[in-house]
Amino acid sequence: MKKDKLYFTDFAAVGDNVEFEMNKDSSGVITKVQKRVNYVSRKAPKIKGASFRGERLEQVVAVNIDNVVVVTSIYFPDFNNRVLDRFLVASESSSINPIIVINKTDLDNNSISEKWNDLYEKIGYKVYLTSVYTNTGIRELQKSISNKKNLFWGHSGVGKSSILNKMFPGLNLKIGEVSDYNSKGKHTTVTANMIKVKGNTFVIDTPGLREIDPYGIQKQDLGHYFIEFDNYMNDCKFNTCTHHHEPGCAIIDAVEKKFISVERYDSYLRMLDTIEEDINF
Repeated sequence: MKKDKLYFTDFAAVGDNVEFEMNKDSSGVITKVQKRVNYVSRKAPKIKGASFRGERLEQVVAVNIDNVVVVTSIYFPDFNNRVLDRFLVASESSSINPIIVINKTDLDNNSISEKWNDLYEKIGYKVYLTSVYTNTGIRELQKSISNKKNLFWGHSGVGKSSILNKMFPGLNLKIGEVSDYNSKGKHTTVTANMIKVKGNTFVIDTPGLREIDPYGIQKQDLGHYFIEFDNYMNDCKFNTCTHHHEPGCAIIDAVEKKFISVERYDSYLRMLDTIEEDINF
């Protein structure tokens, strides 16, 4: 259902195994990218002021990884489940294990993080509530990524680099602040880097994103990447059901009966509305 075309904005990406030749000036030239086990990607960002027609290209974020650690924060920036769901869909559509981190729980005086923790754990995701100031969840998260290649992915300002510094103090990754005027994070990591932190444990620290659009997903396939839909989709009246308005939709019925959360279904509908149909080149 995913990624049967090869239109990339990158020839090689972080995590690729490559063959290369060295030049006399100590520079190198990649001659071959070896076959990928997997990769996670998004639609390439829109360029402000540019006129673009047709399908946005695919931007490969990382390759040959075991976990996508989606880092969110409860405040500064505020938790946004719809954004989290976009990261999860990108991971699910690449068949890569997602881990959810809800950071900055030391700022959570109203137990908001517990609500979202319960919702996503009930679906089947592994969730870690973390704080670099109280050390909450840091050791448990570190154990879960041990001996794996892990992509740390999320919006700007959520604390990816701070968490990595806490788990692996020798990294000394640059960290930033959140802009006062819009409560959005400032970019501090400017390129994705894969770092061997301990034994066979690798982490990839990525630049914070302002937008995330999963690549290569068509409307009729989106429901497959909302994993709690799996128990109901086969009961839909039509096999082409998009779970939006069709009569006899088992997903809509499950939402009404509270078997599927309203929050996740709303997130699904919003994402469905933004999907661009693939263009055949």
